[in-house]
Amino acid sequence: MTSLAGIAITLGMVFGGYLIAGGKLEIILHSLPYEMMIIGGAAIGSFLVGNDVATVMATLGDIGKAIRGPKWKRQDYQDVLCLMFELLRLARESALRVESHIENPESSTIFARYPKILKDHEAVEIICDTIRSILMNFNNPHQVEELLEKQLEAMSHEEGAGAHALQKMADGLPALGIVAAVLGVIKTMASIDKPPEVLGQMIGGALVGTFLGVFLAYGLVGPFADRIAAVHAQDHRFYLLIRETIVASLQMHEPKMCVEVGRRNIPRPSRPSFSEIEEALKQIKKEAA
Repeated sequence: MTSLAGIAITLGMVFGGYLIAGGKLEIILHSLPYEMMIIGGAAIGSFLVGNDVATVMATLGDIGKAIRGPKWKRQDYQDVLCLMFELLRLARESALRVESHIENPESSTIFARYPKILKDHEAVEIICDTIRSILMNFNNPHQVEELLEKQLEAMSHEEGAGAHALQKMADGLPALGIVAAVLGVIKTMASIDKPPEVLGQMIGGALVGTFLGVFLAYGLVGPFADRIAAVHAQDHRFYLLIRETIVASLQMHEPKMCVEVGRRNIPRPSRPSFSEIEEALKQIKKEAA
């Protein structure tokens, strides 16, 4: 919602200030459809030329994410800690028993308690594949951490494709605004015999192109690219938490301590308190008894 509020403030301050200063909207409104067709159409066209279908679709989805905010909330961080506690504790007790859960998480009673995590392919893949590797004696903490680091780095690069593509569009918008302005000047020069008041309106319309290119780049598209990158960075912390918890387990910490290591790596606004996690783990033990 902050993104929508920011857009409203930006539009209100820019055009409100223009009107208060004595500007008239008529010339902008008159030129807006044509300038937007030139600038917006060229920006979208070049965006399609420079990106594949997957990146285009990802960018469209990322715009929605920028408005909704991060996917993972405070309760989700608590849930993944509880999930890791159950799996790591079970792995200590019996490799055979935990194997049934990681081989088929869709039918796992443990994963079923956390449906939002179960629906996330990346989270389930990281958890199940890594625990499966550990059960196959791939249990060197440094090697597992390096393996997860490379996997998470690849994920982060893939997730950032939409923000990068949108930022490239923002970088090109001022130049496209100049293109629109130059076309307006060409049109004006073809009517040089017109009265000064007519020429003034035509020149003003041409300058709308420059204004729109710069405004869209730095007032809307660029900030949206930054917002998308920030949302992805926040969501990526969820997967980093899984890594930290698994690595702590390989360092022979008890499952409860692994959960605490993970909890301390959660960003402060989303971090459950120690007592909240303690209560949640007690409830898990009570249900398992």
